[in-house]
Amino acid sequence: MFTTAGAAGLFLVGAQQAQAATVTAQSGDTVSELADKYGVSIDSIEKANDIDATTHLIFAGQNYEIPDGTDTTTAQAVQAQQQASAAQAQQAAATVQQAAQTQQATTAAATTTAASGSTYDQFIAAGGTAELWNTIVMPESGGNANAVSPNGYHGLGQTKESWGYGSVASQTAGMLNYATSRYGSVSGAVAFRQSHGSW
Repeated sequence: MFTTAGAAGLFLVGAQQAQAATVTAQSGDTVSELADKYGVSIDSIEKANDIDATTHLIFAGQNYEIPDGTDTTTAQAVQAQQQASAAQAQQAAATVQQAAQTQQATTAAATTTAASGSTYDQFIAAGGTAELWNTIVMPESGGNANAVSPNGYHGLGQTKESWGYGSVASQTAGMLNYATSRYGSVSGAVAFRQSHGSW
């Protein structure tokens, strides 16, 4: 770290900001060298000493005021950069929050449709197919998840098994499992129902 004594105090360049002082120019000194040496801008030295900004000339033996390192233009630029960075961070956070809210709204809408939509909508949302609905559910129960036949068959698929009770989603899962385990697939169950009138 470079240090030098000036009329108004000690200059520290590097980690600390320089204090205001008066220096006497030596032969060969330039405004650029003084600016680098004291950690301030060329513009601030020229403004403080009325130095011609087109020639940048200083003269050996003359005293020059070195500002305190608080260059208004530089400070304003730094502040503007910090504000811009903060604004970008806020905008990024807002974008992430908006995406999360959109996802939550989409999930909530899907859940609401599945939970409170028509029985068909709930059936499809739970993994059922239109083919299974039209070929088995409608002929068996008319789409009524609480249907009970005089023979004691119940639910969408009219069965005496436990999967014939409960929510549309649980009954749908039971039907899909039954169709796959007994007929090999949903299509196999549909084909059997169409050819035999029962399943």
